[in-house]
Amino acid sequence: MKLSIRNVLLSIICVVMVVGGVSGCAASPAKSTGMTVRDAKIQKQHPYSVKIVVEGGSSTDPLGFTPVSNEAFAEAVANSIIGLKLFSEVRNDGGGDYLLSIQIFSIEQQPIGFNLTTYVEVGWSLVDVVTGKRVMRKIINSSYTATAGEAFAGVKRIRLATEGAARKNIEEGIQEIAKLDL
Repeated sequence: MKLSIRNVLLSIICVVMVVGGVSGCAASPAKSTGMTVRDAKIQKQHPYSVKIVVEGGSSTDPLGFTPVSNEAFAEAVANSIIGLKLFSEVRNDGGGDYLLSIQIFSIEQQPIGFNLTTYVEVGWSLVDVVTGKRVMRKIINSSYTATAGEAFAGVKRIRLATEGAARKNIEEGIQEIAKLDL
């Protein structure tokens, strides 16, 4: 088989395009709408207000992975709580009957592949503000795999995997709170 420079260049261009479509370089940040839990059955609804504080997230990622900001995660948790009516109110000021502290410990993203999986580890803590008593403390691990069928571009697929893993984590955190007798 005779190789010409044109065939070699075309082969290189095809490889670059495939790798660019499969990998997750220059990814966009996770969006709160993609992390929000919309339809989950919960055991109980609590007639109290809650304040949400999230730490450990990042609004940028120097390696080009999909970052999850504290603000986007907090917004997704708040929208999930409001939508599912877990608490009667989410407070942004200094008030609230309960304080929900969330610590994002790690987000591990798979950078290359047709199916991209993200793993998320988050600590959840719920404290009764009046008594100062911690009523729940749990570390939740979750994952989600986004397939090439969901999005061909790796950039979008890694964002979908990250949002999906965060959404599953939020759903499990909400389920744990819904089991409590407050």
